[in-house]
Amino acid sequence: MIIIFHPSFKKRYKKVSLKIRSKFDERLFLFEEDLYHPQLNNHPLGGDREGQWSINITGDLRAVYVFKGRDIIIFIDIDTHSNLYK
Repeated sequence: MIIIFHPSFKKRYKKVSLKIRSKFDERLFLFEEDLYHPQLNNHPLGGDREGQWSINITGDLRAVYVFKGRDIIIFIDIDTHSNLYK
C-alpha cells in the first residue's frame, strides 16, 4: 500500500496542534497495519463526499482519504466532523 498526502491535507495538517499531529501519526500506524482497525471507525462517506472514506483521529477530528486504484491511498483532508460535513 502506498500512502500519499494531498497538498490540501498537508496544509491543514500543519495548522493543527502538535498533540493532534501526534494522534494522527498513531492512527496512521494503525491504518497501515489494519485499514479496518476498530479504533479507526473506517467508513465510506456519502452525499457530497461519495467515494471518500473517513477515519477517526480523536473524538471529533477526522481524516478523509480516497482510493486510487488498488494500492494507493490519498489523504485529502483533516478537520473536525462538523467542518468536514457541512
